[in-house]
Amino acid sequence: MRSVAYAILLSALMLPTGTKAQAPARITLTYADLADLALPVPIAAQVRIRDAIALKAAQAVGVPPGRTRFYVEADILSLIRGPADLAPRIHYLVDLPNGSDGGIKLQRKAEYLLLAARGGRGDPAEVRLLTSDAQVPWTPDLGARVRVLLKEAAAPGAAPPVMGVASAFYVPGTLPGESETQLFLLTDKGKPVSLNVLRRPAQAPRWAVALGEIVDEAAAPPAPDTLLWYRLACGLPRTLPTSSLAEADPQSAAAISADYGLVLTRLGPCERHRIASR
Repeated sequence: MRSVAYAILLSALMLPTGTKAQAPARITLTYADLADLALPVPIAAQVRIRDAIALKAAQAVGVPPGRTRFYVEADILSLIRGPADLAPRIHYLVDLPNGSDGGIKLQRKAEYLLLAARGGRGDPAEVRLLTSDAQVPWTPDLGARVRVLLKEAAAPGAAPPVMGVASAFYVPGTLPGESETQLFLLTDKGKPVSLNVLRRPAQAPRWAVALGEIVDEAAAPPAPDTLLWYRLACGLPRTLPTSSLAEADPQSAAAISADYGLVLTRLGPCERHRIASR
């Protein structure tokens, strides 16, 4: 610490020497995991730990059993997203699992991807983690993935969060086995997103997604592990709400449900590995 007085104050809050924290569990973050962590927060940065101090239980109100709260100072090596006035050296609190005899201390000079928000007290160096796992061990691959994700999210016309299905319509064709289903989605701020499923005789069903009022003939399904795929695979309900089928007769409702099931199957599961306590 730069200030001797400040160091003395913090040392009074330190736990006994034997207190250790386990290294964060080395799970492989899926695209959905990373999007869950990165999209809601305004700060994403590669940081290097400069100092970490374990706080006594009395100074760490609300810490879940089996965890220890650390006061951390870290240097920003690369600001991926964040305010221009953010200090180059930041500080924050993080709760880590207590280690057994094999546990290790939170290492100085270890590098992390930090996903955070401003601390709220006007201090340009203070940030706040919104989840207990928002300090992720850094790798170049992880950095590249989060950069691509955040760049896509910041692009004009980026796919909005999907809240549900507003309405659905089914139109049978003139030939047996020919039909078209349109599903209009509920989205954040009412931005238009729709799904279209086409069936033609002797052809595999085709589906596409449109971001706009008009369904583009060239529209296609989203590629896996993209923002649009995440919005759909992780935002669509597993079953159609009854309200979305209010204008459909029983036969049309059955066809719409089948086509909606096709979309969910083609999207695949929204796979998540992380379990975080907020």
